[in-house]
Amino acid sequence: MLQYIDTHIHLDGEEFAVDCDSVVARAKAAGVQTMLIPGINLSSVESIGDVCSHYPGFCLGMIGLHPEDVNSGYESQLSALHAHLLQPPFPVVAIGEIGLDYYWSRDFVKEQCEAFETQVEWGSEFNLPLMIHCRKAQNDMVSILKRHKEVRGIFHCFTGNEYEAKDLLAFPGFCLGIGGVLTFKKSNLPQTLADAVPLERIVLETDAPYMAPVPHRGERNESAFIVHIIEKLAEVYQTTPEEVARITTDTAKSMFSL
Repeated sequence: MLQYIDTHIHLDGEEFAVDCDSVVARAKAAGVQTMLIPGINLSSVESIGDVCSHYPGFCLGMIGLHPEDVNSGYESQLSALHAHLLQPPFPVVAIGEIGLDYYWSRDFVKEQCEAFETQVEWGSEFNLPLMIHCRKAQNDMVSILKRHKEVRGIFHCFTGNEYEAKDLLAFPGFCLGIGGVLTFKKSNLPQTLADAVPLERIVLETDAPYMAPVPHRGERNESAFIVHIIEKLAEVYQTTPEEVARITTDTAKSMFSL
């Protein structure tokens, strides 16, 4: 059986409130070894803590302020999140989900950049990888990261082109998080990966409950569905699913010190 890690699942979300035990059971049956749960704001610290305590050793969490949760009062949330990092309420494996998102609005661009850079600095302070979300903001994100070349992490939900991939992989401590978009019929991601991304620079993720892969597109996503991503990656890299699972798992274990 394949063994793999889901590096990004919002298992603490209300979408899993009714049947979380069943979702975890299906994941384990499919070969999932570990689920990593990103934080998005201060309130998610408590919900992630609840999930991690319910599935000890299997679910591990992150702490961070998502760019869509950044507003004019972001400093107080960052202060409280930093305090939790100093005294972790659960096993913290990364700073995340942090980043920049200009897709819906540019009202708080300055604040997003400030919040992002502060949290990038936490990566160095706590020797933790970063889980980075970026939409329509890659130039600003890259500019900030160039000031902090010592950090490492994951560019979550990569769906870009060959140029964007090479731009991101120029940061030697970073990998790309690959999820369900890889399997979409009109996705250019398979060709981009084949042309520009070594398999060793990839980790697996679902971003569940979002972005379910084919043949589950349109359904609530869950970790058990990663097998479809593995199969597609095996096709892209002309190797076996077992080799894809082994390499991506080794990369995730190294990145998150698992």
